[in-house]
Amino acid sequence: MRHFRFLFLLLLLPVLMVAKETQTPVDYVNTLVGSASKVALSTGNTYPAVALPWGMNFWTPQTGKMGDGWAYVYWHDKIRGIKQTHQPSPWINDYGQFSILPETGRLIFNEDERASWFSHKAETATPYYYKVYLADYDVTAEVTPTEHASVMRFTYPDADNAYVLIDAFDRGSWVKIIPEQRRIVGYTTRNSGGVPKNFRNYFILQFDRPFTTTTVFSKGERNDDALEAESSHAAAAVGFSTKRGEQVCVRIASSFISLEQAEVNLAEVARPFDDVKTAAYDRWNEVLGRIEVEDDNVDHLRTFYSCLYRSVLFPRSFYEIDADGKPVHYSPHTGEVCPGYYFTDTGFWDTFRCLFPLLNFAYPEMNEKMQESLVNCYKESGFLPEWASPGHRGCMVGNNSASVVADAYLKGLRGYDIEALWEAVKHGANAVHPNISSTGRLGWEDYNKLGYVPCDDIRESAARTLEYAYDDWCIYKLGLALGKPKKELQPFREHALNYKNLFDPSLNLMRGRMKDGSWMEPFSPLQWGNAFTEGNAWHYSWSVFHDPQGLISLMGGKDVFNQMLDSVFNVPPLFDDSYYGGVIHEIREMQIMNMGNYAHGNQPIQHMIYMYGFSGQPWKTQLHIREVMDKLYSAHADGYCGDEDNGQTSAWYVFSALGFYPVCPGSGQYVIGTPYFDKATVHLAGGKTLVLKANGNTSDAPYVSRITINGQESDRNYFTHDELTAGGTIVYDMSSKPNLSRGTADDSAPYSFSTELAAEKKKPSRRK
Repeated sequence: MRHFRFLFLLLLLPVLMVAKETQTPVDYVNTLVGSASKVALSTGNTYPAVALPWGMNFWTPQTGKMGDGWAYVYWHDKIRGIKQTHQPSPWINDYGQFSILPETGRLIFNEDERASWFSHKAETATPYYYKVYLADYDVTAEVTPTEHASVMRFTYPDADNAYVLIDAFDRGSWVKIIPEQRRIVGYTTRNSGGVPKNFRNYFILQFDRPFTTTTVFSKGERNDDALEAESSHAAAAVGFSTKRGEQVCVRIASSFISLEQAEVNLAEVARPFDDVKTAAYDRWNEVLGRIEVEDDNVDHLRTFYSCLYRSVLFPRSFYEIDADGKPVHYSPHTGEVCPGYYFTDTGFWDTFRCLFPLLNFAYPEMNEKMQESLVNCYKESGFLPEWASPGHRGCMVGNNSASVVADAYLKGLRGYDIEALWEAVKHGANAVHPNISSTGRLGWEDYNKLGYVPCDDIRESAARTLEYAYDDWCIYKLGLALGKPKKELQPFREHALNYKNLFDPSLNLMRGRMKDGSWMEPFSPLQWGNAFTEGNAWHYSWSVFHDPQGLISLMGGKDVFNQMLDSVFNVPPLFDDSYYGGVIHEIREMQIMNMGNYAHGNQPIQHMIYMYGFSGQPWKTQLHIREVMDKLYSAHADGYCGDEDNGQTSAWYVFSALGFYPVCPGSGQYVIGTPYFDKATVHLAGGKTLVLKANGNTSDAPYVSRITINGQESDRNYFTHDELTAGGTIVYDMSSKPNLSRGTADDSAPYSFSTELAAEKKKPSRRK
């Protein structure tokens, strides 16, 4: 018997090897990662998006009630419909949504009553295809996407009464059944803000077979005699008679412009279901395959590609291709149809940090389109976005559009109106949107006059000041690259040092300040909120992205700086929630991770671990990065340690897995951490290839003892964008013990503005 088993394994081995070799990047993606979330505790606050990368429309199974931001929650057991969604975050919620549900037996409109039991064991969730068995109806539902359309396929049992119901949702909708065309058309207006009064999402459902029955609903009232309904809440259903295993196919397109444009978009799915599915599969592998990682641990591969999947969903495209093949978009600012690209559904407070740098590194052709979108946004609204969904939304702080614009241009992106963006970043630094206080700069007058935003009557003033100072540096560096005159640049150059005005030397922490110059009282470094945004002074004091050396000097040198960095991990997870009047989910996520006061689940501190690279102790970066990647990320439904936030928390993992991170977008540098994979290959723009190898990389060897770049040893704690995008080979030699001499020299440190200013002073003056 043992010999038989051995022979069987030998025969099976080639099959297993072929199966392993045929795994592609998208095969590793688990779209359910982050969906085991709730208001009190986020493990991602995501939903399984069935979409193309940066696609206009996403589809998701809907387990939550209509209007609930938590559209799909992993532990829910009933599905109310397959929903078209444009939701970037449960806190921002959705717009332009409608849902489709196959039913059998009694036709049910009420969303609670129609919801069908399902199981994850009978569910297939991938980026390019979703399938679920709806037990109450004995129906299998499938969906596969294109950028502006999708195809659904429903497999029915024996049923005299088989239906497809489309719920156009409340707050204003219209449906019309056209039996002779086997169609349902309509629109939904449901949104959560950020749209003009004429906002509509038009849709067309094209069926592959005629209807035997038709029904419309208006505000819950059923009418079998009508073919059209327009009310606060409209829905429609069409019926069929089916045999077991019989399938009904529905091609669905939508448009924010018109029904005529939806008709144009419908051409994307003028082919069989499986062909659409294959095309979506190939597109995902094309995008995810830009970065190939190799590892014997399949869980690491699953986590990496699940994170990379999240990194290329947002910002979503909000443009459509018209009948002449040109990009056009419905303006969420003017309500008009305008030419050109438009992208939306992202918050720069989150994504400036590393999501947009990831685009500049691996997908620059996409960000060039997004920069054109920023030009269009400025021309249509007078401001660059800070949080968009789909128009300007009142959320978060900062003026970080300046970072997104500067980093792209400084890294070589071209082909858009950079002069318009220059005017836009200058305007945004000296204005605030009349209706949306988070767009532009709230408190800009005092900031320019006092050197900080006072906390007397403006909330989160310290957070604003720190981010404005960095944004001013971004504007200054962009202006230099554009050759702008010194007089025009001088205010931004000076204001880039405004972070110093909030540093309290008695505490070695940043602190809110009053208009009269006094410190805000009372003060607790553990208090979340108040002068800070979803964090405390221990988190925000590191938000000097552009000048860590200046912060080191303020703290009294590298030794004190390193002690303060250490203290973030050494201080117990104590917190003061008095400002919020209760524990917000970001606080709870920090508390339960057993990493002291380090709060990776929120953005303000996500770069902080890399700061040891500026202060001569890079081995601590390496140790803590490996701990975060091992402990706080996984490919399971609870795979994040806080909000995923439109790709930012995922992009942190992607960069960190490669072994470097953009602490300061705009500097052209990436601070070195520790590689997670034995080998990674990045297929760069222009056909170049970057290979990253980690010799001796094991779970107990997080330390980098030596680095070579194309065969040349480097003692630097950073890579430059130019050397990475030139391609070549970087080799990390890994060790179980830290190399206490590598990267300790002053000139090993990455960029700091203070260092640049000091070097300028040493240069001999040029006199005629």
